[in-house]
Amino acid sequence: MPVLHSVIHKIDKKPDGSPAVLFLGGAEQVESQVRDDLVQQLNESYNATTGKAWAFFHHESGAHPFSGWLAKYLAGGSDFLEFSTIAVEHLTKLMEESNLTTGGHALFCHYQQGLTDYLIIALVQETEAVTMTEELHLMTVKRLDLGHIRLAARINLSEWKNNPQSRQYISYLKGKQGRRVSDYFRDFIGCQEGVDGPGETRTLHKAFSDFVESENLGEDATREKTDTLVSYAMAQAKLGKPITLDELSEVLDDDQPKAFADFIQDKDYGLSASIPPDKKTLNKFRRFTGRADGLSISFEQHLLGSKVEFDEVGGTLTLRSLPTQLTDQLKRAAA
Repeated sequence: MPVLHSVIHKIDKKPDGSPAVLFLGGAEQVESQVRDDLVQQLNESYNATTGKAWAFFHHESGAHPFSGWLAKYLAGGSDFLEFSTIAVEHLTKLMEESNLTTGGHALFCHYQQGLTDYLIIALVQETEAVTMTEELHLMTVKRLDLGHIRLAARINLSEWKNNPQSRQYISYLKGKQGRRVSDYFRDFIGCQEGVDGPGETRTLHKAFSDFVESENLGEDATREKTDTLVSYAMAQAKLGKPITLDELSEVLDDDQPKAFADFIQDKDYGLSASIPPDKKTLNKFRRFTGRADGLSISFEQHLLGSKVEFDEVGGTLTLRSLPTQLTDQLKRAAA
């Protein structure tokens, strides 16, 4: 993952309402293993964080100037330090106006992953850690808390350039501090939400369930395909990449690589060709299964607590909304 440019600035802002103070980085971070490890850890932490929104730029304007500064840098009209400086000054101004967040280290990094260029921006807090000196004395040091990133955005620069009609070349953390905080950072980037990741993933789940039912697959085959789908989708999420329907279709069935993709197209589910994976929703794809003494039970995880109730003390399951085919069989047996 080659790092092309990286700069770190610092915004000192306390939650007591005192003015923000900006400390500008005087130069780019020099090439080093420490720098590359930092960017690697930042990306891994970002990929692992749930609650992302997928978006695209507003038209450049006085209210949304960031995309213009970024385009100027990419066109060679400014260097990366200059771009990051004007951007962090704008971020500091918005932070001052919103009075909703504390400061931190503002990391700007332009890097490549495969053939794709990315820009990631994150506001990272400091935390204390304990280390040992050579004399075996304990010492407290400050470090960047990459494991708890609250405000960050990543822009797929290649997608923005090559497919400007896309509505998902930007992702940002919605955050757990409240919507107003993430909105202020979204306004800094100057983007609007374009694709509903959880909604698209739920629709994919519905399409997959319909597909499996239409294929009359057995329990083992259904579980195998479900595991394949979840494994593929989780791997994409870990890499920060979308689920591509054509690629997913090929992964699900080597012999009929277009079967699932054709099914989705024929039924017109309205899914995008690529879907930003939502980990929380993906976990609902998993199934609980069990078989013993002529009894076989299998149901999807998201049904637990609604259509399926588990009594842990009594070791029993209560089922609701039974399939019509099953109830008809039971009625005939009871007659």
